[in-house]
Amino acid sequence: MIDLKEHLNEIAGNDYIDSGLYGKFSVKRGLRNDDGTGVLVGLTRVGDVHGYIIDEGEKVAIPGKLYYRGIDVEDIAIEAAKQNRFCFEETIYLLLFGKQPNRKQLEDFNKLLGESRPLPKNFVEDVIMRAPSRNIMNKLSSSILALYPYDDDPENQSPENILRQCVELIARFPTIAAYSYMSKKHYFDRESLVIHPSEPSLTSAETLLALIRQDKEYTQYEAQLLDLALVLHAEHGGGNNSTFTVHVVSSSDTDTYSTIAAAIGSLKGFKHGGANAKVIGMMDDIMKNVKNWESEKEVSAYLEKILKGEAYDRTRLIYGQGHAVYTITDPRATLLRDKAKALAEEKGLIKEFNLYCLIERLVPSVFKRVKGSDKDICTNVDFYSGFVYKMLGIPEELNTPIFAVSRIAGWCAHRLEEITAGGRIIRPAYKCVQPRLNYASVDSR
Repeated sequence: MIDLKEHLNEIAGNDYIDSGLYGKFSVKRGLRNDDGTGVLVGLTRVGDVHGYIIDEGEKVAIPGKLYYRGIDVEDIAIEAAKQNRFCFEETIYLLLFGKQPNRKQLEDFNKLLGESRPLPKNFVEDVIMRAPSRNIMNKLSSSILALYPYDDDPENQSPENILRQCVELIARFPTIAAYSYMSKKHYFDRESLVIHPSEPSLTSAETLLALIRQDKEYTQYEAQLLDLALVLHAEHGGGNNSTFTVHVVSSSDTDTYSTIAAAIGSLKGFKHGGANAKVIGMMDDIMKNVKNWESEKEVSAYLEKILKGEAYDRTRLIYGQGHAVYTITDPRATLLRDKAKALAEEKGLIKEFNLYCLIERLVPSVFKRVKGSDKDICTNVDFYSGFVYKMLGIPEELNTPIFAVSRIAGWCAHRLEEITAGGRIIRPAYKCVQPRLNYASVDSR
């Protein structure tokens, strides 16, 4: 039998590419320009991520802004707080249809989502329970693919049919994520299996909290804070990794289930949606190794160790810090941080919250000392989202799935946009730098 390990060195050698060749052939690695801006590969009307301007050819940092269909997400958050109501469903409507719903339209849409939330007959037993997974994102992805045979018209590429599929998926994501977690909890953690039926009258945030709690109880403030997190994660432009995946896969003219499953695979990665789980791990490590959480000197010294690869996971990354577009501030992080303070006080976690804030303040100077760089570093939404979920009693395994429960709204809006306005398969070029070789017969090798 062949020993695959023996071939690892061959793979490393054969797949090595001299970094100098990227410059020689003007390759935009990661689809990024040399100045850090993204390579323009498409146009969208769904969302806009604004973190800098180009002034006379120079990249100039500005406070971050995020727009959904031209509307500042901060205004949505302010409206939700002012009227003491949920806004995620309204956000879904805005992203899908490109306009704000009136009261009647919102009521009808909420009713449609509620009616679409239940899963097909025996789906929980046959799909979710029969093959439980330790990783909820993988189970979410496989469950989405498993919905394909339950659809009577899965391959129909008409906007009407895709919209129907999108609404059903958006409605079902909280249910699938919750049931997948409860299944994991039972089969791998050996805890009692608790499966609650979803209630059509509940919002997405309420549904998720009710389904993962044995007593189904939650406070209005808890549900509204989770609702805010869902609003803030719902969309982030066409260039983020998972949404770009939606555009790429949709452009090949494949089905909705395959497209969304691919996006979930992208979001799972630690450099994308999975970063919030890394933040929690890093923060636990910091709290264990820094004696005085209020000492700028001690906290700063440990951050330097992390950045030098001497602490935590040795990757030289301070998770939750820095962003590809935002430079001065990530508006999502600011909104979530300010809202989280009240809950931290209520839960007796204000000391921990203050540590998060201290790290946010110290990171730019630590980067400058260690890296010798004046690059703008701001805290991103992943830094606070995991802490918020922790205060809400949401298990860490659901951190990234909650991101998916939210981002499915943006993914679906972009899929509809690609089907409507795209028209061409996305097919960038790769330059082959492998030298030509002569074929050798088996006996002469």
